[in-house]
Amino acid sequence: MFVNSTKIRVRYGETDQMGYMYYGNYAQFYEVGRVEMLRSLGLSYRGMEEFGVMMPVLEMTTRYIKPARYDEEITVKVTVEKMPGIRIVFNYELFNEAGVLINTAETLLIFVNMKTNRPCMAPEYFLEKMKPFFEKA
Repeated sequence: MFVNSTKIRVRYGETDQMGYMYYGNYAQFYEVGRVEMLRSLGLSYRGMEEFGVMMPVLEMTTRYIKPARYDEEITVKVTVEKMPGIRIVFNYELFNEAGVLINTAETLLIFVNMKTNRPCMAPEYFLEKMKPFFEKA
């Protein structure tokens, strides 16, 4: 299992009239968490695309527990529980500054060969970076 956390501050433009983060903006927080998780391994979407593979989101589910509020620093905890293959599942937990769980989500992404526009296995270099987190001790 691989876990990574990153912090993001809720900006004024991401909130509604009540000062709560607009529900549609949570997906952007998931994406930042996902990108930073990959970056922590030396991986990037740009590198994958240069290699000829893209990772579109196939499904997203989310649960809103409490609101994220303007100017709060939110911790986005991202977990990958299973070694990726053609698909990769990211789980998210968002915590407010007090450490209270405010949101959970899951996204399912698929690896796609950009030349054929068909699903493909995750690139070998990607799997090599992930493998240490899934090997049994």
